[in-house]
Amino acid sequence: MSDAPLLAADGLAAGYGGPPVLRDVSFGAHAGQRVAVLGPNGGGKTTLFRALLGELRPSAGTLTRPPRLGVVPQTERSRLDFPVSALDVALMGTLSTLPWWRRPGRADRQRARAALADVGLVDRADHTFGDLSGGQRQRVLVARALVQDAPVLLLDEPYVGLDTPSVALLDDLLGGLAAQGRTLLIATHDVDQARGWERVLCLNRRQIAFGAPADVLTRETLEATYGAEIVELPGERCVLPAHHHEHGHDHDAA
Repeated sequence: MSDAPLLAADGLAAGYGGPPVLRDVSFGAHAGQRVAVLGPNGGGKTTLFRALLGELRPSAGTLTRPPRLGVVPQTERSRLDFPVSALDVALMGTLSTLPWWRRPGRADRQRARAALADVGLVDRADHTFGDLSGGQRQRVLVARALVQDAPVLLLDEPYVGLDTPSVALLDDLLGGLAAQGRTLLIATHDVDQARGWERVLCLNRRQIAFGAPADVLTRETLEATYGAEIVELPGERCVLPAHHHEHGHDHDAA
């Protein structure tokens, strides 16, 4: 692993014209690391992603980032209202790398098909995106990000609405991408899941903690991150309320 992080922030603050929505963010994510981004709704996860993408100019601090980042939005926010195939959605990933006047060509379509193969869905290339299961739609959106050929992927709560088999498939996919050397920032509410990744970044309008899961995911840090939203269960385990991280029922996932 290189000593230089692929993505880093130092004293980052960002907002929407008024007081900063998020401040005091300092972290470094290296190649091959999956970084869980934990925080309550409104805690700054979206603001961080928008700053990393260049959509928001930092009001303080510095950012180090590659020229291109891939984005994987929530599948529930990506139910396209017009009939479009899985291949068409994956092909949208080429638009960020093409001149505005050039339409995707045969080589671009081959890249999109290869990305669908990488996520295990090349056999669904011609299926309508809206007819796919939630798990399949999420993997198509990952394929779209792969087509952008970005070394860093930002994933916005990719597990929301997925059933258990789909969660396992997505876990395997993201683990494989990390093994290839990509850096993944994954916004999530699932603390147990975050324990299995390489780094955790906790936000609540400021950075609460960043580091290895064993060091970061303590009761004190989770209480500072989520406050009153923490639920205490027998066995001294802190978890989030069910509505924050239940995976729903999308049984046609595989």
